[in-house]
Amino acid sequence: MVTIRADEISKIIRERIEQYNTEVKIVNTGTVLQVGDGIARIYGLDEVMAGELVEFEEGTIGIALNLESNNVGVVLMGDGLMIQEGSSVKATGRIAQIPVSEAYLGRVINALAKPIDGRGEISSSESRLIESPAPGIISRRSVYEPLQTGLIAIDSMIPIGRGQRELIIGDRQTGKTAVATDTILNQQGQNVICVYVAIGQKASSVAQVVTTLQERRAMEYTIIVAETADSPATLQYLAPYKKIEAVGFISLRIGFLYQVFFPLLQGVFTFGICLL
Repeated sequence: MVTIRADEISKIIRERIEQYNTEVKIVNTGTVLQVGDGIARIYGLDEVMAGELVEFEEGTIGIALNLESNNVGVVLMGDGLMIQEGSSVKATGRIAQIPVSEAYLGRVINALAKPIDGRGEISSSESRLIESPAPGIISRRSVYEPLQTGLIAIDSMIPIGRGQRELIIGDRQTGKTAVATDTILNQQGQNVICVYVAIGQKASSVAQVVTTLQERRAMEYTIIVAETADSPATLQYLAPYKKIEAVGFISLRIGFLYQVFFPLLQGVFTFGICLL
């Protein structure tokens, strides 16, 4: 018969108590009140920050934008088809960031910095806030160097310099995209990095631009950010922010950037040259 010694039992219990470790984790959670058109209304996220990432129960990520007294407006970074009224949402404690790297040169990516050209993943070790503070006026350099578009009619009549913004306004099929792509092609060997942002365009139109740049070896110094017409409106909204952060990261390391948005509005094409 086995004898039970009280001192051994008390010793084992004491060791277990000493090894016991309690970890308290406080999670800021909420409940979905309404969802639709890429926007979700959340109740209960009392301590959420503006621009903070939130995670829905089924895995969709959103960005908290509207901080109202009784609910929080969240922009969905996806279609959100599986989100239902009453499902739970938790705050991540992280402000929305986007990965940035020089490896994005020559690639076609979406607003979430995911490659969509079928050439594999892009490695990046750094990230920047979606809404990073802009450089101050004092730290900026004045416009002092021209940027040639390669089109004689434009270069001879319209002064365009590195560091300024310019609008190309015209009706459909009047050559706005051709002017922008010709300008990109003309920057070869000029120490200028080009960023083309296609917002709400047809995928076939973006593919034609990519093919043209590849044939002329212009993709070596170009990044294309594309959210086509079938993309959710929220991702089209985020596309220019990805471009801004790519510009801010690369310009601090390489030099001048020529950046293109299309379309800003229907029939409006804008491009600018970032000079830091």
